[in-house]
Amino acid sequence: MAYEPIWTKDPDKLSKFELVKLEKDGLDVIRTIIEKYALEGYDSIPADDLDLFKWAGVYQQKPKNGHFMMRVRINTGIMTSAQARTLADISRLYGRELVDITTRQAIQFHWLTVDNFPDIFKRLEEVGLYSFEACGDCPRTIVGNPLAGIDKDELLDTKALVDEVNGFFMLNRDFSNLPRKLKMSISANPYNNAHAEINDLAFTPAVKEIDGQETVGFHVMVGGGLSAKPHLAQKLDIFVRPDEVLKVATGVATIFRDYGYREKRHHARLKFLLADWGTEKFKDKLVEVIGELPARGEDKTAGWQAAYFDGVHPQPQQGLNYVGLNVPVGRLNADELTQLADLADAYGDGNIRTTMSQNAILSGVPNDKVDELLAAPVLKRLSSAPKHFISRTVACTGNEFCSLALVETKKRAVAIAEFLDERLTLEEKVRIHLIGCPNACGQKQIADIGLQGALVKTPEGMVEAYDIAIGGTLGGGAQGPAAKFAQPLKGRVKADEVAGVVEQLLLFYKSERAAGEGFHAFAERVGLPAFQEKLSSILAATAS
Repeated sequence: MAYEPIWTKDPDKLSKFELVKLEKDGLDVIRTIIEKYALEGYDSIPADDLDLFKWAGVYQQKPKNGHFMMRVRINTGIMTSAQARTLADISRLYGRELVDITTRQAIQFHWLTVDNFPDIFKRLEEVGLYSFEACGDCPRTIVGNPLAGIDKDELLDTKALVDEVNGFFMLNRDFSNLPRKLKMSISANPYNNAHAEINDLAFTPAVKEIDGQETVGFHVMVGGGLSAKPHLAQKLDIFVRPDEVLKVATGVATIFRDYGYREKRHHARLKFLLADWGTEKFKDKLVEVIGELPARGEDKTAGWQAAYFDGVHPQPQQGLNYVGLNVPVGRLNADELTQLADLADAYGDGNIRTTMSQNAILSGVPNDKVDELLAAPVLKRLSSAPKHFISRTVACTGNEFCSLALVETKKRAVAIAEFLDERLTLEEKVRIHLIGCPNACGQKQIADIGLQGALVKTPEGMVEAYDIAIGGTLGGGAQGPAAKFAQPLKGRVKADEVAGVVEQLLLFYKSERAAGEGFHAFAERVGLPAFQEKLSSILAATAS
């Protein structure tokens, strides 16, 4: 390594896995997979190297019998039709035709086996895609504005910046051994399309007068993250010009690498270091590493749209439109992805864009081709005008594939949304997120209604259930509410009853809301005790 691993001076304060990483860098496992394990099979893989498979973008899939999940990085969520077809081919050949869009704009496969990996790596590389470091203790997929380059509201097109930062960090051994993952977002959209507050490092739109001229750039937030102990990212008092983004990202990654905690895996994210240091100490250390930076300028964040883009919208390019499509809980099949690629070529600019809400966008569609595009059979399910609840429902992988999840999530989420769409009409769209475990890949903390999987004891044995939290939101700048995580309610709900309970909570909202009042604003106005009283009465009625 080109740097001194200063944390090794006291090995007694290193977790077991930190010692594993010192013996073998995570990136080394990629070559071992290709040259050894793909030839010798699953049974030849020692446990320590299975843990390092994450640096290849791979996790073991439940029940850990030789099948794997693979995650593919999609910078800013923008892929070409050729890349989409390659992803569809991989799914068709090796992944039982399943394709998932994640809440970080990536593409995820299941059912892969180790002998598949060399061919998959080759196919991905041929179209400029990689799974490498999509998982592991390293800089992960960099999320951004999925509308980059076609956004009438963005201060600047950030795609090239995301590509620059991604290109610097990926396979860079100076940063392949961090205490835990480092999640970054870069966006100049004023509606927080990249969910700044839940990233370890986020660049958000700003302007500042420098030398008498208004300069477009970024503010910086650090220390966000979800899981069992969620933290909102905090603002640093710095302004960053576009050509300084990589320098700042490198500085933050250096601080995390050298000073982040490595004794306990559950206490190793950047958010814990930031919480202990505070923003002033962190900024001082950053300046020490990379040099002085101007103070903050004018924040240009104006609201939060939760990364939803349903429908047909004009682009700043005259006569062109982008079309936001609903992909129910982010899941589609290989044929559907191929058909989207065909539509992107026939009607659009040849790109498919993925969002942090697990949905997709087709861009560059001329005015006179919109109606013909919308008539495509595949868009009956992947609709540009989806029903209310299915359009705002997010779900993690769940126990179908994830060994950490306690409950099934994808099918349950769709069932809940369909139940509500059949029975309930609301003016405002309500966001419902389901997660199978506290790791919160489905981001329940930022949902209007967050459902977290659990188990409950009944006379018939343990059954699936959910805990409910309400009122989450991310920040809307000076013009919107402050970011706030969903607040938990007491009372565990059995899975087969959760749709009806959510319906009753929504009827409470519908009957008591003010005109135009969104769910978060309503929850803030009436307060958590009012929702708790309502849930308790619902559960009491159900029990009787």
